[in-house]
Amino acid sequence: MNIGQAAAASGVSAKMIRYYEEIGLVLPESRTSSNYRLYGEDEVHRLRFVRRARSLGFSLEETQKLLTLWADKDRESGEVKKVALGHIAELEDKIAAMRSMVETLKDLADCCHGDNRPNCPILNDLAGSAPALRRDVAGDRKAAGIGRSAS
Repeated sequence: MNIGQAAAASGVSAKMIRYYEEIGLVLPESRTSSNYRLYGEDEVHRLRFVRRARSLGFSLEETQKLLTLWADKDRESGEVKKVALGHIAELEDKIAAMRSMVETLKDLADCCHGDNRPNCPILNDLAGSAPALRRDVAGDRKAAGIGRSAS
């Protein structure tokens, strides 16, 4: 099948298939005399594997490692699990970082009066001048009986 058919069968765009070929992740089964790519069922299956791995957030390097392990019928499942557990740890770190960002932004938004005054703790924080403001705001929040601190 041609690249368009392989794209439709795998759910991977033709542009991404070309990129995956460029980096050696997936190669066409063969080429025609006119140099058009031809893909077989094995390549489509490999493209589906790549699509699924990428949808789970695996990097290209991790996906290549998983493809290598998948092709190796003598592999130990422990090697595959090691890759998956490493990826889980990375995801958990990203989730923790994102939760921290959300909390910081919530605190900053809570501290912003959102009125017609120009003073804005959100912009002050982004500009790097918020530490003193945060201390002042934290004191204001305590005096107002607001539970969460701004730091």
